[in-house]
Amino acid sequence: MNPVGFAITLSNTFTAIAVMLATPLSACVLTQGMLRRVHHIALNVRDMEASRQFYGTLLGLHELHGEEVPATLKELVEQGKVANFITSDGTVLDLFWEPELLPPNPDPEQQFTRANHLAFEIEPSLFDQAVEVLQHNQVAIAHGPVSRPTGRGVYFYDPDGFLIEIRCDPA
Repeated sequence: MNPVGFAITLSNTFTAIAVMLATPLSACVLTQGMLRRVHHIALNVRDMEASRQFYGTLLGLHELHGEEVPATLKELVEQGKVANFITSDGTVLDLFWEPELLPPNPDPEQQFTRANHLAFEIEPSLFDQAVEVLQHNQVAIAHGPVSRPTGRGVYFYDPDGFLIEIRCDPA
């Protein structure tokens, strides 16, 4: 790059940094409506067969089989480590087998969770903006962004340490 081109690039970089620093933190947020819906809920379960019976038979959710199973989970489903169900509105429930999972506290007042993470869906064109918003607000990224055949995702924790994902379908 010649000296003039370098100077222009450097000037543009400083301008972009100055604009970012001048932008109020409150202006760097995802606006209402950008997160369209809950895409899936992932739960850790100790007894996969009992959980499949509960969600599939007792609650009447449709268990995904064969081509219905997302490509990224096929191997885990075949190994019996994951089961996928879908609600009538299209929300996916993923069960992840954790045989060493400790039982909940016998005291019903004691809070506990079996949830793995909560995933929100976003338009593919807004995914990078969502990652930038997280970074700008100093939200620690736990994993990603990742790209898979089923789309892109980024994982991070909420203030209570619950794992959240923002994901999008392939562009």
